[in-house]
Amino acid sequence: MSTEAQTSNDKELIQPPPENCPGTQSENAGKSSQCEGCPNQQICSTTPKTVDPDLQKIQDRMSTVKHKILVLSGKGGVGKSTFSSQLSYALSMNSEKQVGLLDIDICGPSIPKIMGLEGEQIHMSGEGWDPVFVQDNLAVMSVGFLLETEEEAVIWRGPKKNGLIKQFLKDVSWGDLDYLVVDTPPGTSDEHLSIVQYLKNSNIDGAVIVTSPQDISLIDVRKEINFCKKVNLPIIGVVENFSGFICPKCTKESKIFIPTSGGAEQMSKEMNVDFLGRIPIDPLIARSCDEGKNYLTAFPNSESTKQYNIIFQKIKEKLNL
Repeated sequence: MSTEAQTSNDKELIQPPPENCPGTQSENAGKSSQCEGCPNQQICSTTPKTVDPDLQKIQDRMSTVKHKILVLSGKGGVGKSTFSSQLSYALSMNSEKQVGLLDIDICGPSIPKIMGLEGEQIHMSGEGWDPVFVQDNLAVMSVGFLLETEEEAVIWRGPKKNGLIKQFLKDVSWGDLDYLVVDTPPGTSDEHLSIVQYLKNSNIDGAVIVTSPQDISLIDVRKEINFCKKVNLPIIGVVENFSGFICPKCTKESKIFIPTSGGAEQMSKEMNVDFLGRIPIDPLIARSCDEGKNYLTAFPNSESTKQYNIIFQKIKEKLNL
């Protein structure tokens, strides 16, 4: 059992903490979905919690980061990591700005491949873990850099995943950053609770929520929006990805994923959050990610690049950047 779940009040528990315990001293103890049905739930939810000394270390490390943006999606496969990478590239186009991209998708880290950093490894310095640089002003950190091969499976339970996220936040030597973009896994589980809890005193600017147009995605994204509201995480806005296919020859648009209930824009109105825009399907985006290239600079005149830039400008305006 992970030491993350072991605490001084373990002797008071009815049973030892289960493997998926979020940590009996965490703020989520007795309150998270993993706690439902646990014999210790009432004890954990009412026992006074000690102050985690690592939270101060995270706050100190994050004090050199001006803006922190989370990229979320309740649904997998909607292009969230692609959006995170392009947002990071766009922010770094200003050579005077320093940008970091943190991948906390522990079980499915795709950022190293998307950013062209496959095979890179983390190095230690006197300041902590050194991130891997794509270019002089764009640094990346991912669990993918800790794996021997990209095919290696990460089979970890909650406490171990939470421990690595905490280590990324307190031990990575980012230096002075203007922006830190955090790419998250799908859902509203351990990783999301952890990143919000660990950064609660570090002034998160907010979350960009990515979805595709069809209802099967929007249902899960509604849950993500409710999650943000419940944990008081500001929502910057919603982006609809895979929003139609524009033929490169005739420029006619075809709807591949039909927005039967009005798509992300209608959902955003119903849930009182800002709608940032739509990004059409472009096979060249997938090719650029597979090849580890910056799509925005490789295809600057494409319709998708145009829409990306419109959305990025709205994000900057909302954050007064």
